Amino acid sequence: MGSVAGRFEADREDGLDRAVDAASLGAAAVGGLSPWELFLHASIVVKLVMIGLIVCSVYVWAIIVTKTLTIRRINREATEFEDRFWSGGSLDDLYESEGAKPVHPIASVFGAAMGEWRRSARISGADLVRGGVRDRVDRAISITITREMERLERGLIFLATIGPVAPFIGLFGTVWGIMHAFGAIAAMHNTNLSVVAPGISEALFATAIGLVTAIPAYVAYNMASAALGHFSDRMEAFGTEFAAILSRQSEERS
Repeated sequence: MGSVAGRFEADREDGLDRAVDAASLGAAAVGGLSPWELFLHASIVVKLVMIGLIVCSVYVWAIIVTKTLTIRRINREATEFEDRFWSGGSLDDLYESEGAKPVHPIASVFGAAMGEWRRSARISGADLVRGGVRDRVDRAISITITREMERLERGLIFLATIGPVAPFIGLFGTVWGIMHAFGAIAAMHNTNLSVVAPGISEALFATAIGLVTAIPAYVAYNMASAALGHFSDRMEAFGTEFAAILSRQSEERS
């Protein structure tokens, strides 16, 4: 009888000890669920995933800020240049001041077309009305627009890649972290929520970082692509109008 009572008392004390341990773990978990604590307690693989995503996020935001400022600048410079272009001043003077050494895309289009037309005009006996000159001017405009758009679109491919890929990278870190957490749970022989929560939280934190990286990249890519598409249309419209002006001046000279 005494041995049964002893075993009962030992089991009761062991249960109390486990309850105290679980409570201590729960208290530690509550105090250790900050982002920094989640990072520190994650496995090495999950840490590498988090660091990679954070680096990508920094690069994403650098591209976002750069492209935002660039798009605002080129639109402002295009408006100012078009105002000077349509003011009725001399095209030769405008070419010498801005077209010969252009510093923004619209001026580059103007400089390429004007430069080709002036080179053709200096050819002895050249007929500026013939299609060859017009074709060369149109080709110079088209090549310049393509080159300027390639320069403006640098970095967008990174946004287009990170947007859909980052959540899956974060998910990989989550899966790996959960596997690691279940291994730790099995080693402790305790499925109490206070034991499970920290490991699962560390794993899910990787997915959260992946989403925080992917969402701005995806939104910024769509917005920048649309803005640059409109600017490309603007350059093409300017190039078409300018080619028509050059064609008309060629006919007047002839």
